[in-house]
Amino acid sequence: MRLAFKLLHTRYRVNDLAASVRFYQDVLGLSEIRRIQSPRGSELVFLKAPESDETIELCSYPASGPVQVQPDLTHLAFQVDSLDAFGKHLATLGLKYSDGPHMKPDGSGFAFIDAPEGYEIELIQRAKGPTSTY
Repeated sequence: MRLAFKLLHTRYRVNDLAASVRFYQDVLGLSEIRRIQSPRGSELVFLKAPESDETIELCSYPASGPVQVQPDLTHLAFQVDSLDAFGKHLATLGLKYSDGPHMKPDGSGFAFIDAPEGYEIELIQRAKGPTSTY
């Protein structure tokens, strides 16, 4: 018997599906790959980063009440080429990092931004070469 062997997607329930989809597309560059209505009535949108196999499932299900994300509950992490360049991209959208960037001597670093509903997004810049700490 084979046990769990591949992560397929991670679900985040959201209050405003349209705003959340815009955020993940415009800020992070993810692509919508599927949109469906579940049998129980929730609306689901699946998004994917260009070099990832796993997807993010955004779920709108108003019948279960408003989403209230407590601080430091969970986060998604994405690799970026440059935290400096990504920070400039955020500025063009009127946004900024909520924490960081925090850089290491090897050139690696990380920073956070806040998605709608307060979900944290971590951006990771890996060091160039074989000594990367991320």
